[in-house]
Amino acid sequence: MPTQSKIDYEKLLGRLQQNVSSTNRREVSRLEIPDPQVIWIGQRTIFRNFMEFPKALRREPEKLLLYLNKELASAGYIAGDRVIFLGRKEPSSFGALIDRYVKDYVICPVCGSPDTRTEKSKKLGFLLCEACGARSSIKGNYA
Repeated sequence: MPTQSKIDYEKLLGRLQQNVSSTNRREVSRLEIPDPQVIWIGQRTIFRNFMEFPKALRREPEKLLLYLNKELASAGYIAGDRVIFLGRKEPSSFGALIDRYVKDYVICPVCGSPDTRTEKSKKLGFLLCEACGARSSIKGNYA
């Protein structure tokens, strides 16, 4: 036969688990990344909403394009609000590359905040977090 303190403990534990799981579901990132709109025309791949990404990530369009060019092993150029890549590229690869770029060059590795900026010092790139003040080195010169 269970004791009263064990029943109270079970109730409190259940309430705690409910509260913890409901807080995790409410957690939404402030960083809103749009879905890439990619189409093929002939042997060219057109990234239609490219300019939305540098604005959302607070980065220079040229740096993001440089990263995509290198990762896709293709030449791409900005034409208005879109980017045109030579050759047919898979639309799904753009979303994955943008996610990797955000993880490596936008999100603070210390606190997880998207409020960062980049700085170059003696040929080294650094990610400066405006939320926690952390200064982390970054690889490459894409940020």
